[in-house]
Amino acid sequence: MELTPEEQEMAEGKYGKATQKAMEILITLGDIYGAKRFIDITSVQIAGVSYANLNEPGLEWLAEMAKDGKVRVFTTLNPAGMDLEEWRKLAISEEFAKNQQRVVEAFGAMGVITTCSCTPYLYGNLPHYGQHIAWSESSAVCYANSVLGARTNREGGPSALSAALIGKTPEYGFHLEENRQPEIKVVVKPKVEGTFQFGALGKVLGDRLGKKISYITGIPKASVEELKSFCASYATYGGVALFHMEGITPDRVEAIPSETTEVTEEDMKKAIADLNEDTEIDFISLGCPHASLAELEYIAKQLEGKKVNPKKETWITTARPTKQIADRMGFTKMIEDSGAKIAADTCCVVAPIKGRFHGLASDSAKMCYYGSGRNKFSVKLMSVDECIEEALR
Repeated sequence: MELTPEEQEMAEGKYGKATQKAMEILITLGDIYGAKRFIDITSVQIAGVSYANLNEPGLEWLAEMAKDGKVRVFTTLNPAGMDLEEWRKLAISEEFAKNQQRVVEAFGAMGVITTCSCTPYLYGNLPHYGQHIAWSESSAVCYANSVLGARTNREGGPSALSAALIGKTPEYGFHLEENRQPEIKVVVKPKVEGTFQFGALGKVLGDRLGKKISYITGIPKASVEELKSFCASYATYGGVALFHMEGITPDRVEAIPSETTEVTEEDMKKAIADLNEDTEIDFISLGCPHASLAELEYIAKQLEGKKVNPKKETWITTARPTKQIADRMGFTKMIEDSGAKIAADTCCVVAPIKGRFHGLASDSAKMCYYGSGRNKFSVKLMSVDECIEEALR
């Protein structure tokens, strides 16, 4: 890679050991992927925040970087393994809580905004069209590239932190326009609506197409909530970081691919059936990716004046800033008066809940994937209304 004088000084350690290590990581990545130079970025989002994923080796590395490392651009975090303020209500152990706080403190010492969420675009980390960023959470990367039209590769936690420390990233992959063009056209035949159906569509396409960049037709409209559900599912089942959706996503497409595949009603039914096991539900999870304010308002109004079954733990996960607005609007009280719990800062993918529950119901295809694969729950993919009905039953 060709380095500017400032970048060369960073690599030589003149800006501190953490910056030097960050340069080593990013130069190696740039060499692997054939990048010719670094480009400036405007924001970073870092995954690998839960102590359940990091453990002591990861925490030791963070602590070492925090000795003299300071971020140069606006940087936020992915969900932690617990609600940072009310972890006791989620039955998180004191030992885990202590270690999770050490992780967040290490990031905070480097100037990272320690709001922990997989939907940074809902609370202030919102890049505009064409901006180069370095994000690492799979659903957020897919959303940023596709829905926002920003430019990011799917970074790992260390490379995202490294990019934050130098304010740059190697120019390769989705930062280059020639790598953002669609490879296959998708014709969606059935009507798709609601977060759980968009999640099912993501599973259909992820299973069938893998990482191919698709040009999707047949979706006349999609809300923010439906698109974040689709991005989460598509990225989970296919590893996808970018798609194009006719009339909805902003990137210009030079040519519509000739290769075509269709999604039928039967495809959708099969995807939903694949994520519906015959099981008794004792855990309901909404908010994967993190619930928007509109979703919290809807759930609150459905639960107002009602009580969830105390034998069915019910979590709605969201970002701390979103919860703070929900507190002010009375939505939090309406939800928690029912016996359901709002969990900020965390999600059921990274929280240490394996072995605590048996049967999971969720409107999120991504949550079903990790609930089954990582936590060994039996799962049911349902609409939000069906999940609420299950919680009340």
